[in-house]
Amino acid sequence: MKTIGVIPCRYQSSRFPGKSLVLINGKPMMWHVYQRALESKVCDEIYIATDDQRIEEVCNELGLKSIMTRSDHPTGTDRVAEAANSIKGDYYINIQGDEPCIDPEAIRAVALGIINCQDESVVASNGYALINNTADVLNTNIVKVIFSIKSNALAYSRNPIPYPHYGIAKYYRQLGLYGFTKKGLEIFNNTAAGPIETSEQVEMWRFTENELKVAMVETKDDSISVDTQHDLRRVMIEMQDK
Repeated sequence: MKTIGVIPCRYQSSRFPGKSLVLINGKPMMWHVYQRALESKVCDEIYIATDDQRIEEVCNELGLKSIMTRSDHPTGTDRVAEAANSIKGDYYINIQGDEPCIDPEAIRAVALGIINCQDESVVASNGYALINNTADVLNTNIVKVIFSIKSNALAYSRNPIPYPHYGIAKYYRQLGLYGFTKKGLEIFNNTAAGPIETSEQVEMWRFTENELKVAMVETKDDSISVDTQHDLRRVMIEMQDK
């Protein structure tokens, strides 16, 4: 069985163009993500999937494996799905290219969540972590998830779920960290986005809207996703002694 790590990196990010190449401690952000993927010790091969020649050139300079993909993909998983057409593997791990502080143990846990799954109806795994402050619960940039007693995803939302009608609710943050079977990626690639995915802009609804199982995997990851210059400053402070 072969496990492939794929790090989607596009240049034309709407909120932060070129962020994959921004230097942190003298190395581009995508290099740091690549190192965290290596440290997870769960991927047989790791690739940066991009649509930009500038990113490809830097990958070549730094000895990072890369693969060119189309420029019109609406989500990172669409980019991973295209890459999977050219890279032979049994499992594919989607690791966000804008989380240079991601915990390697979280990558490993989510990967093993799909690799070791005995339920053939599960097509993907997805990391999650407990939300500890109210601001993050109310932040619509942070996707919340609820799941069944068997830890399969029930729903994702940018609004707080569940609603605390009685008692105190726990809230969990969905991580942009996914594991897929080959079949799961093929289904994703050949299935149109449904109305909930389109509304929420959360790609894992591609499966849940079509009654396919996503195994949720708990992690302790609290890494920062770099979407703005403010996020970058926070990351640089966190990594200044590393």
